This record gives sequence, structure tokens and C-alpha cells, in this order.
Amino acid sequence: MLKRDVSAHLDVDITAETDLEFQIAIAPHPGTEVTESLSFLLDGEPLDVREVSGAHGNRIHMMHAGVGNLQARYEATVLGNTEPAPVSDYDLSLYLRPSRYAEADKFFGFAAKQFGDITEPARLLEKVSAWVGTHLDYVPGSSDPIDGAADTLLAGAGVCRDYAHLVVASLRAVNVPARLVAVYAPGCDPMDFHAVAEAFVVGQWRVVDATCLAPRQTLVRIATGRDAADTAFLDNHKGGIVLNNATVTAVVDGELPNDDLGELVSLT
Repeated sequence: MLKRDVSAHLDVDITAETDLEFQIAIAPHPGTEVTESLSFLLDGEPLDVREVSGAHGNRIHMMHAGVGNLQARYEATVLGNTEPAPVSDYDLSLYLRPSRYAEADKFFGFAAKQFGDITEPARLLEKVSAWVGTHLDYVPGSSDPIDGAADTLLAGAGVCRDYAHLVVASLRAVNVPARLVAVYAPGCDPMDFHAVAEAFVVGQWRVVDATCLAPRQTLVRIATGRDAADTAFLDNHKGGIVLNNATVTAVVDGELPNDDLGELVSLT
């Protein structure tokens, strides 16, 4: 049985009273055994935290916090493989629409020219992944938090969320429902929160990771949505914060699997 251990530690200075939302706890994984721990300490004292369930099981931890130092810690062990992600008719409609960071309406001509003649689903996902992966350079710090897929295409560089946005926009532009997923990624180098795309083909959501930074078979779902606006690991509403450090770990028990881009892979 596949065993994955993941963790996140965020060190945040709060400079003005504020409301915070964290998405660092993994989404429900039906069919697996999950053990986890989660704590939020402000200057060493536990905060009053509410867990809100979002779309696709996203777990949003909301809190009001005064000035001080916040330590957020999460650890989880996932044993086994989860059931295929559910899909609704609304999902298949929503994830064809343009969104803030995946502006599919700007990509209709580009995507039709690059990918419009590919009808075999596995080949289409492989082609989009390979095109984005070879035309972008992975450069930490090269993009801004407000950059969308069009900005990334013009810049020719970005980080994982930028790769995923460009994949999502391109797939939606050729009428394939696509969305963004924040994950823990065993094998990822550099290790961090990771972002990949999911495309709905052949009856299931399939992972597309144009960065090729981690095997798709080992990824652990945290949050799912239209784009990074729905899946950020930390949102700040009102006051001032400084993220001093974010340490993420993700490992598997045993060898990392080989990942063939030509194969259809679903999150497990």
C-alpha cells in the first residue's frame, strides 16, 4: 500500500490585527487511512480556529488573530490509494469557463493552432504538458502573484502555479474541462507546496504537471479550484502579515515511481 508522509510549518508575523485563512490540511481521501495533526499558536497560545468545508472537500481553516508571531504546523500520513475524484455536470461546465488566472478566452486561437487537431485524450494531455514544459523556464521569483496564463506565456518563465495556469487555460480553450490542484508532492525539487492541473478525459480527472518536478502517482490533494485564487495556502483579510518561512515536506515509503507523460494518471 502506498504510504505518504507530508507536513507544513509556516512562521508568520502578524503586524496588524487580521483574519486569516489557511489551506494546508489535505482534502478527504476516501478509501485511505489518514492520521493527522494541526495546530495554530499565536505567541505560544492556541488560536480559536474554525474549519470550513469548501468545494471538492477543500478544508479552509479560518481564524482572527492579533499582533504577534503565528506558528502553523500540519502533519499527515496517508496510507493507501483514494477513490477517483467525483465529477458533476456543474464541474464540467465550470471548468470550461475562463477564470482570473486561467483566461481561456484569450487562448482560443493559440490553442486551436497548437493542439486543435489532436483527438486522442492521452496524446492531447501529453502534447500540452510537453509544450508548456519546453517553452517555459522554471525560475523562482520570476512571476508576480497577480500574473495569469497570458502573462506567463509572454514572460516565458514562471513557477509551478504559472505552468499549471497555462496548461489549464490551453485545455479549456480546446473544450477540455480543466482545473488547478494544490498538492503535497513527494520527490519535488525544490520542495514546496506544489500546483498541478487536472483535466477531465476518459471519464476521470487526470493529472497534468508540465514542470515534471514530481511523480504524479504520489501527489496528495490539498485544495482544488478554478485557479490559484481558490487554492492558496494562506489568505490574509484586513491586517498586515509577513511570511517569514514556509517549510514543506513530502515523502513516500520506498522508491519514487517512474512517471510516463504518455500515461493517464489520476490523483490517488
